[in-house]
Amino acid sequence: MAASMRLLLRRVIRLSHRYNNVTAAGVSARSGCCWGPSTCRCFSDVAGDRSTHFGFETVPETEKAKRVYKVFENVAQKYDTMNDVMSLGIHRLWKDMLLHAMHPQPGARLLDVAGGTGDISFRFLEYVRSQQERQKWRTARSMQTPSSQDISNNYSAEDEDTPQESRAVVCDINKEMLNVGRKRADSMGISAGLSWVVGNAEELPFDDDQFDIYTIAFGIRNVTHIDQALQEALRVLKPGGRFMCLEFSKVTNPVLARIYDAYSFQMIPVLGEVIAGDWKSYQYLVESIRKFPDQEEFKHMIEDAGFYCVKYNNLTSGVVALHSGFKL
Repeated sequence: MAASMRLLLRRVIRLSHRYNNVTAAGVSARSGCCWGPSTCRCFSDVAGDRSTHFGFETVPETEKAKRVYKVFENVAQKYDTMNDVMSLGIHRLWKDMLLHAMHPQPGARLLDVAGGTGDISFRFLEYVRSQQERQKWRTARSMQTPSSQDISNNYSAEDEDTPQESRAVVCDINKEMLNVGRKRADSMGISAGLSWVVGNAEELPFDDDQFDIYTIAFGIRNVTHIDQALQEALRVLKPGGRFMCLEFSKVTNPVLARIYDAYSFQMIPVLGEVIAGDWKSYQYLVESIRKFPDQEEFKHMIEDAGFYCVKYNNLTSGVVALHSGFKL
């Protein structure tokens, strides 16, 4: 075991040196890239040909979605493993924080966009189930020592007032990610209240006013037109519905920011090569984080889309931010 770990470590170090050389050459060769926030769409040298960023690379808008699709098609099988390795497992805490902030109640309907392998939806269904158990327990305690007639009346009331079943819809543009999610659900025995839908965040395949909660975790930075995705989120939410977005953001601690940058660019693509056999996809993922708007700018984008009471909370000193807004 020790020998295999030493072999893995040597391979990581060797690939890291190779990656740094390639990155340095690639950056010096680039010209005309849009290094500003992703909300600013660039224009290529060809008049009228709209372009955007794909990581640090400038590409035609029509090409970005295809390239993002390919990235997640390539990493789907190792996606969850890489999340654990890259974040040292902290992504689980971030997602738990999202659910505690959401605090969904029995009967709620969730749309989990870019839901991929189902992490948020699984947590949602488990959280709602625990809420139902708590309600039953409180009811039982309040009865204390009831008569047989009280017990009978209580069960009758429960049958009449049974809340609508909570439902979670996982929507993702990538079929391979959804396939991995379905397999996970089957292995965990999760089926009730769960649906899987292929769909584009910029053009959701749902009617207006359908969902109580819309979530998108670590997905919105991969969308070509973020403003359009936000408008679609507003459209499918019911009045009073809540938009919640978990996304990598701008680190607020200068010391942590330097460590985070070094780790992101020097280690994550190398880990991607070692574990998932895909260096380029994880290089893109790191670059896409740097191109995403900071906390304040993204907050303004959510407000511009028509949401109210918009706010955000920094997690892990801004490595990730949890954004929230309501449809009135």
